[in-house]
Amino acid sequence: MKTAYTLRTVELIHTIIWAFFASCIFAIPVFAVLGKLFLATLLGLIVLVEVLVLVFNHWSCSLTPIAARYTSDRRANCDIYLPEWAARCSKTIFGVAYLAVLLFTFARWARWLRPISNRGFVIGEPFQSLVPTKL
Repeated sequence: MKTAYTLRTVELIHTIIWAFFASCIFAIPVFAVLGKLFLATLLGLIVLVEVLVLVFNHWSCSLTPIAARYTSDRRANCDIYLPEWAARCSKTIFGVAYLAVLLFTFARWARWLRPISNRGFVIGEPFQSLVPTKL
């Protein structure tokens, strides 16, 4: 009974941590759009710490070996409450999303993208010459 409880606890903690970092990644461009670049950068650095933890653990979560002590299941989602495909592809999906939002935030910081009221963005000064003025 203690084994099942411990495994469920590890899975719950891992899922909460995963949700926190996923939320950080999706909040970065929101703060960038709102012009709160300090908060966007802060969230980017928080996620970077998690990336470094993964790198130093050979792209494996620190909680996976703990969960492995309590189960013989070795599927990608044995230590997290996610569907197997999502657990297996999570690093790829969120890695690409993280890089994309960092590039977007950098573009906002460098003023390559500037807001047009509430309707979207236009290309800023450095790339203005690349956009045709008349079609």
